[in-house]
Amino acid sequence: MKKFTFDYMSPRVVFGAGTVSALPDEVERLGSRRPLVLSSRDQRELAKDIVRPIGDRVAGYFDGATMHVPVEVIQQAERAFKNTEADSVIAIGGGSTTGLAKILSMKLDVSSLVIPTTYAGSEMTTIWGVTEDGVKRTGRDPKVLPKTVIYDPLLTVELPLAISVTSALNAIAHAAEGLYASELNPVLEAMCKQGISALFDAVPRLVAAPNDVEARTDALFGAWMCGTVLCHLGMGLHHKLCHTLGGTLNLPHAETHSVVLPHALAYNLPYSGVATRLLQEIVGSSDVPGALYDLARDAGTPLSLAELGMRPEDIPKVRDLALKDQYPNPRPLEPDALETLLANAFHGARPDSQ
Repeated sequence: MKKFTFDYMSPRVVFGAGTVSALPDEVERLGSRRPLVLSSRDQRELAKDIVRPIGDRVAGYFDGATMHVPVEVIQQAERAFKNTEADSVIAIGGGSTTGLAKILSMKLDVSSLVIPTTYAGSEMTTIWGVTEDGVKRTGRDPKVLPKTVIYDPLLTVELPLAISVTSALNAIAHAAEGLYASELNPVLEAMCKQGISALFDAVPRLVAAPNDVEARTDALFGAWMCGTVLCHLGMGLHHKLCHTLGGTLNLPHAETHSVVLPHALAYNLPYSGVATRLLQEIVGSSDVPGALYDLARDAGTPLSLAELGMRPEDIPKVRDLALKDQYPNPRPLEPDALETLLANAFHGARPDSQ
C-alpha cells in the first residue's frame, strides 16, 4: 500500500429511516436559535411539515431555491436571512437547495443543517457553485460544509422514479471521476467502490418497486459515499461539461449528469487503467459506459442532450467553453474528440458506438 495523507472532512451524519425525528435534538446541538428554512417552491409544504416540531424557533422560510444557484436568488435569500434576523440555515431538498445553503454559509459565515430529499450528494462536499450571466463558477471552501446532515430515506420514497434515477447517476459520476484523480487513496477508493456499487444495485430495484424503502436506503447511502469522495478528490471532464451545460444553457442538473456520464467515461477510461478495472468489477461488464447507458435507458430516463433542450448549434459553443479553465483530466482535451463526444451525447448514441 502506498503512503498517503488523508485530511478527512465530513459533517455530522444522522442516517436511517425515520431519523428526521432527530431534527429538534440536532438543532439544539447545533446551537441554532432562529434558523431560516430553505426549499424550492414545490417542496415548501414538505419543508414546513419537517420543521413543525421546531416551529417556535423558525425565523422564516425562503422557497426560491433554483438549480445552478443564480446570483439573483442568492441576493434574495440573503435579504430574507437578514430581514428575518436568522442565525443559521436549514436546507430541505435536493442539490439546488443545498447549493444555496452553501453560499449563504460562505458569505454570511453561518452554520447549516441539510436534509436531502434526492441523491445529489452535494451536502457532503466543500464545493460551491454560482451562476451569473450564463456562466457557472465553482470553487471549494470548508465554510460551505454543513454542520449536520440528516439522511432519512423515507423522505425520498415519493421522489419520482425518473428524478431518482438521474439523481443516482449524478452521484455515481462523483465517484467515477474520483477513480482517476491523482489524490486517490485506499480509503477513498473503497468509498468509490461502495458508493457506486450501492447506487448501481439500487437503481434496477427502484425501477421494479419505486417505494422499496431498502432500495431507497441503499441509494441514499451510496449518495453519501459518492458525495464524500467528491469532497476530497478533484473533478474532471465530466463535471466540467455538466457545469458548462448547466450554467450556459440552463439544462437540468441531474439529467445532464445522467446523459453525459457514459460519454465522458468512454472518452477517459482508455487513459485510466485503474478506474477501468474497478468500474468493470462494479458493473460486471467490460463495457462500463455501455452498462451505465443501459441502466438509464432501462429506467426510461432521457438519453440525449437534445431531449433536455440543447440545440445543435450549441455543440461548438459548449466545446469551446469546456476547453477554457480546464479541470484535471486523464486524457487531454482534444477539440475534435470533444465535439464528437458532445455530438453523441446530443443525439443519445450509445457510447460503445463511438
